Amino acid sequence: MADIQQGSPEKEIATVTSTDGTEIAYERSGSGPPLVLVHGAIFDRTIWELGDVRSTFAEHTTVYAMDRRNHGDSESSDDVSVEAQFDDVVAVVESIDDPVHLLGHSAGANFALGAAPRIDNLRSLILHEPAGEPSDEDRDVIEEMMALLDEGQNEQALALFLGDFAQFSSDELDELRSAPIWDTHTDTFHQTLLPLIEAHGEVESDLTPFEDLSTPTLLLVGSESGWLKNMAEELHDTLPNSRLATFEGHGHAPHLVAPDRCADKVLSFIGEVD
Repeated sequence: MADIQQGSPEKEIATVTSTDGTEIAYERSGSGPPLVLVHGAIFDRTIWELGDVRSTFAEHTTVYAMDRRNHGDSESSDDVSVEAQFDDVVAVVESIDDPVHLLGHSAGANFALGAAPRIDNLRSLILHEPAGEPSDEDRDVIEEMMALLDEGQNEQALALFLGDFAQFSSDELDELRSAPIWDTHTDTFHQTLLPLIEAHGEVESDLTPFEDLSTPTLLLVGSESGWLKNMAEELHDTLPNSRLATFEGHGHAPHLVAPDRCADKVLSFIGEVD
């Protein structure tokens, strides 16, 4: 049962309790079939507000934008394992009575995928570039980021992570830099980076456990993304009921700079599935 903390008839923040007792927050808005949003590595649920993609979703669905543990209004925990984060997604989805459409971006897509086989009321799965295995060159970027963090250069480390490792386009980075979310997460980047790297080391690269996952799945990639496209393409070959769609001319975060195109792909898929 969700615990409603505050809000209004149009928008409210609630929490659910994950398996280990961690309180996971989400913000609900709109009306229609349930759509749960799982944000990526560094930011929180407010990332979906940039470009107004969440408000567009809310015109057609009931949006549940969750904060992953140690992010936003969710409780902090020393346990940032992938298993714990799978459980968090399951807790949010299974607190909803109706069949749910589950959308994850980047690391959020990894956690949505891992949670999917455990969810009984999953209607569809939408994954934008879940992270796969980085190249040696990308691992070098991690080392450079760590050196910047050791020197207290958080903003430079964040820009390096997003631009060189996560392959955000220059337009996507500009959109982030102009938003309040940038300053907030520049200050906390050192607290989220290390747990992310440790958790990513546990992400299952063997996709055979998902060969029988028959949930209708939309896999999204940006044409300008590099290694981050690989996992989605491999999943397309693995999942028996998936389709792959590309955002031409965009990188890892098209919802920031092409929200209408993003919303159209997602909502069209949901409409077909429903």
